[in-house]
Amino acid sequence: MQVFEEGDVRAALPWERLIEELRSAFGSGCQQPLRTVHSVKVPGEPDATFLMMPAWNEGGKLAVKILFIVPGNGRRNLPAVNATVMVFDAVKGAPEAVLEGGELTARRTVATSALAADAMARRNARTLLVIGAGTIASNLVPAHRAIRDYDRVWIWARDADKGAALAARFDAAVSAVTDLDAAVPDADVISAGTLANEPLIKGALLKPGTHLDLVGGFLPTMREADSDAIRRAAGAIVVDTWDGVLAEAGDIIQPIKEGAITRQDIAGDLAALCKGEIKGRNDDAKITVFKSVGAAIEDFAAARLAVASNQTGRQ
Repeated sequence: MQVFEEGDVRAALPWERLIEELRSAFGSGCQQPLRTVHSVKVPGEPDATFLMMPAWNEGGKLAVKILFIVPGNGRRNLPAVNATVMVFDAVKGAPEAVLEGGELTARRTVATSALAADAMARRNARTLLVIGAGTIASNLVPAHRAIRDYDRVWIWARDADKGAALAARFDAAVSAVTDLDAAVPDADVISAGTLANEPLIKGALLKPGTHLDLVGGFLPTMREADSDAIRRAAGAIVVDTWDGVLAEAGDIIQPIKEGAITRQDIAGDLAALCKGEIKGRNDDAKITVFKSVGAAIEDFAAARLAVASNQTGRQ
């Protein structure tokens, strides 16, 4: 059985190949039951979340991810996401690989956002604003740069020191900003990867044509953008999966409950986008939104690519 440590996963999943593997997977589909989610009490801090996410294709491979998301780990300077992915032969049931899941989750998550942005962000987008300074945010920068040539990349974080430290890991085109409200109106693409429960992005500040990528929230109580931002994108909202977003995404569930949008204002899911059944952008002045909560098909695609890459490399 193959074993992939964090560095092995990173090496096996370069951005361009991973984005194309995800495009192919969403276009062709696979079996992916709705994930199982459990809340785990942690004394003195926010609840942790335990999830199990399987996906498979008939006669091919089965991948299952188990993960623990611990918001309180930020105060410990530890990753919020701890995960493991296992790959099985879907015919014989034999285990074939085990992969470190934190790196795989981060890379497939942000690559999915980049895949959506490739269709939804304006071709002439030049300024990217990343919100957050954790593992997801740190990967959002290179993933989005793999599909657009940004002149400027800004990073904003609640902890300004962490934002500055993250920006320093990149080249001179990447810098930290301290005033989020001042940065939002000048950004062409805004990608948020936080664990916020209260909206950070104000719809009133978005300029026409902005693409909004909401990555972090995965519970009905979590939000990164206010209802006005979602309302302004009505008709140009794409979700990674219908079932996942309508069950878990506060950025969509709450605006629907408030009457800011209806389900009909969601153009479709990422599968429809990849199949060409819907367009990501019809108007350069339209605000667009991609909301993801994560889906097992993304783990499946990433794990399949990693295993195949390793097998090719050993030949």
